[in-house]
Amino acid sequence: MRSKTLSRCSTLTAIAVSAVLLPLSAAHAATAPGTVNRATSDAFGRMADAVLTDRTAALLDKSQTAPRTALASKGGVKLTAALTKTEDTAVTSLRGTRSRLAALGEAYTAADTKVTVDRTRVLGKVATAWVTETTVLTYKKIHGGEPDTTGFDAHHVLTFAAQSDGTWKLSDLRTTDKGLPQVNQPVTAAPARMRPMAVVDAPPAATSYPAPANPKKLTGGTYDYAAMATYAEKYWKNYNTAYRKFNGVGGDCTNFVSQSLLAGGWQPISTVTPEEYDTWYYVANGQSDSWAGVNEWSWFTQTANRTTPLANVYQMDVGDVLQMDFDKDGSKDHTMITSYRSPSGIPYLTYHDADTYRRSLSSLIASYPTSAYYAYRT
Repeated sequence: MRSKTLSRCSTLTAIAVSAVLLPLSAAHAATAPGTVNRATSDAFGRMADAVLTDRTAALLDKSQTAPRTALASKGGVKLTAALTKTEDTAVTSLRGTRSRLAALGEAYTAADTKVTVDRTRVLGKVATAWVTETTVLTYKKIHGGEPDTTGFDAHHVLTFAAQSDGTWKLSDLRTTDKGLPQVNQPVTAAPARMRPMAVVDAPPAATSYPAPANPKKLTGGTYDYAAMATYAEKYWKNYNTAYRKFNGVGGDCTNFVSQSLLAGGWQPISTVTPEEYDTWYYVANGQSDSWAGVNEWSWFTQTANRTTPLANVYQMDVGDVLQMDFDKDGSKDHTMITSYRSPSGIPYLTYHDADTYRRSLSSLIASYPTSAYYAYRT
């Protein structure tokens, strides 16, 4: 979706059906074994675009003709019956998110979703496509002071099944990012886990809006909170190559927040004492557990008095940190940093896994109303 609203579906519907559902023979024509040609790869990308844009459309404040529905009516997007049911359920779930978001005084007026096909593979009667989704949502100006947009990158794997008539059907769409699912992904229950031992644990924060004011000085003090936000918004998508990535080994969210805090003046501690979780550092050949671990970061900051728990998540200001425990099993799952706060008192979070810019706190609560939230004054 490239235009200000979902009018891109009018462009998509103009695509010839034969280009969207290429025969199996065409998929292999003039290509190396195990690959598909450019036309088929582009068709796979359009299928992914239509399904993902369909999800995003469910979040907008005005009803739209969704691309998946529009293309399906012309025979352009073919999903298996099982995936059709799954996507219908996803859209219903996202409409619930939209309703909860509206109750919190927030809405999106437009969206722009683009899908890039990174690579493809064919093994017998199964084709696989790895794609990158880039989505930008426009905030509705309700309270005043909202940022213009929020955006994210997400990565998905699509599976296509060969049909008896020689065409492909999309049979599965799976997100590969670790960490917090994006706003246009339906909420699913996380598996229960054992509660880890904690040294000093932070209390959960209330999620009611509005919250009692708790402002802080952003610059000129011990820490430069504006510098933290500047760093986060510079590297939310284009990673700082001076640091290792942890996307494939548990997630990069806390590593990214630690980098932002360091940019704002947090000093590393590398000297080990008898206390547990007493270090916080990053060096060329390693890092402390608290640098990149969600729970370990919390335990370090509480033990070392680097952070103070906030009573309400809406009290967060620029440079403050939010953590979530998706299923309330006592183990925190995700770390984010506040990079903007609107005059109406809404914090906006920027984070890695999946890479996201200025997602509102209200959006998180609307998507995860039963999760536990932990807010830290840094």
